[in-house]
Amino acid sequence: MKTPYTKYLIIIIALIGFNCGSNTAATTQTKTPAPFNLITEKQFNDLFPQRKPFYTYAAFIKAVHDLSQIKVKVTRRGISFYQYIRTDKTTGKSVTVREDQDFNADWNKKKPESIYIVDYADFCMAKDAQTNKKELAAFFANVAHETRNGSIGTYDDGLMYIHEIDTSNAYLAPNDVYPATKGKKYYGRGPIQLSYNGNYGRASDFIFGDKKVLLNDPKMIETDPVVAFETAIWFWMTPETDKPSAHDVMIGKWQPNATDKAEGRTPGFGMTINIINGPVECNKGDDVKPMNDRMGFYQFFLKQFGATDLNCACSCGKMMPYYY
Repeated sequence: MKTPYTKYLIIIIALIGFNCGSNTAATTQTKTPAPFNLITEKQFNDLFPQRKPFYTYAAFIKAVHDLSQIKVKVTRRGISFYQYIRTDKTTGKSVTVREDQDFNADWNKKKPESIYIVDYADFCMAKDAQTNKKELAAFFANVAHETRNGSIGTYDDGLMYIHEIDTSNAYLAPNDVYPATKGKKYYGRGPIQLSYNGNYGRASDFIFGDKKVLLNDPKMIETDPVVAFETAIWFWMTPETDKPSAHDVMIGKWQPNATDKAEGRTPGFGMTINIINGPVECNKGDDVKPMNDRMGFYQFFLKQFGATDLNCACSCGKMMPYYY
């Protein structure tokens, strides 16, 4: 079936070629990003046989490709003062897209500072082929659960919802940096069901370099499938305050600190559930249907990719969620 995004897929493949299991992400603006060959179009279609036509393989691949050209340096001072410096690898240009008021004040410079780099070219491409497959299986497992419309245990019903069923809730929250645009709603949209104005604005800063794009036009996530997938990858790759990114968890980069250990948080698939929907699904024992559905999808997708996770800490049943 041809789609409006088929031409993008052809162009991308022609430009970057094939190199299965490669990790040759661009280190300079002159290099092309690493080819994303962990899943073919047939595999994608077979994994999501009931998906909405909106969710195409070509749109997913274009989202991966476009985001791979972005790298963001995040600096935090104290608990809540941030600076984001976004680099477009295609031009080599770096722009400060967020710098909170008083970020550079003398009194604030004395506060503890943490810095991390989010390089979107690392999405399922940061490690060896087996680790990358595990990450992709974990990503798709959560995406499939968030957008499913069928019977638990079937694992063929992901990517069916473009936005959540009940759109009456505007999902507004006070936010000085990312205030809601009057009259707009920020209910769950896209593969990860992105919600709340804070997430829309922050994702927009990273993806577009302009917070107003998605704050002013949140429906873009349900009308442009490339943007929809980009928001899901953004959420997956980007840490939040004391919460690690699901990406860092799945590649083994994140390790629990003393507080995490005391609250039962351990590396593994279960932590991705905690990151995405911890207050609802975690620390409630092992008989939680949504959590078990995500776990089932994960094992199903691992099998389809020819991968295993023998030491999987898949449950978050004994993990304390994050509260802010």
